[in-house]
Amino acid sequence: MAVCVYSPPNNLSPISISHNLQIKYLLFDCDNTLVLSEDVAFEVCADLVNEIMEKKGLPERYSSEDLISRFIGLTFRRMIAVLQTDLGFQLEKDELENYSKLEEERVIAKTRAKAQPCVGSIDVLAKLHHEGKYKMAVVSSSALRRIRAMLETTGQDKFFDYSDVYSASTSLPTPQGKPSPAIYLYVLELFGANPHECLAIEDSRSGAKASTAAGIPTLGYIGAYHSTGQRQEMVSKFIDLGCMDVMWDWADFEKHLVGIEAMK
Repeated sequence: MAVCVYSPPNNLSPISISHNLQIKYLLFDCDNTLVLSEDVAFEVCADLVNEIMEKKGLPERYSSEDLISRFIGLTFRRMIAVLQTDLGFQLEKDELENYSKLEEERVIAKTRAKAQPCVGSIDVLAKLHHEGKYKMAVVSSSALRRIRAMLETTGQDKFFDYSDVYSASTSLPTPQGKPSPAIYLYVLELFGANPHECLAIEDSRSGAKASTAAGIPTLGYIGAYHSTGQRQEMVSKFIDLGCMDVMWDWADFEKHLVGIEAMK
């Protein structure tokens, strides 16, 4: 597929468009950026949400597609918080904790059985790892155990140092999932990095909001979306959020990286 290159949108911060970007750090989201995991995870989420609906005497029932279309990029806890507000029910603290633990265990088990790498991602990671030009890290909202299970299942764990896998749910002193920029700010502080020395690769609106809010140049990835309509919709969303560029296929990553580094 041809590379889609976009001029930086007007809502980029002045620093983003006025400095030649000397990228030293590549910060990869995991779910549906490196690993085709969202379909797997939302199958579990749909089962649990429908169980909660039945328990609370509510008529609503959800398919995994229903939840993906609305909540992709959000954690299970955040999804349940939104549903509680929208539908007017409440889970007690221990109920939410039990469901969250159950979701994590079931997703990890299903991930180990079914997860696949995003097409072309392994070739790109292998080349980057071999060249050693950039420090690479995984920056995700998912729990750390889940991220590592995904990377191990797909064979992508060998491209990242064990300590360079970060979770907004697990790594932070106080969990703050994307779209909060907290996990990106945490990684920047750990690395002693300027945001404009980094490039984040994100597939979701919440992820791109998090990285751009942290001041990090961001490449939107739409290759994991099922339909052309979804991909085109995400192109517009990524541009509106201030992403530097949008990538359709991992085979084009190097071209996008070169183009972003050349932007001023």
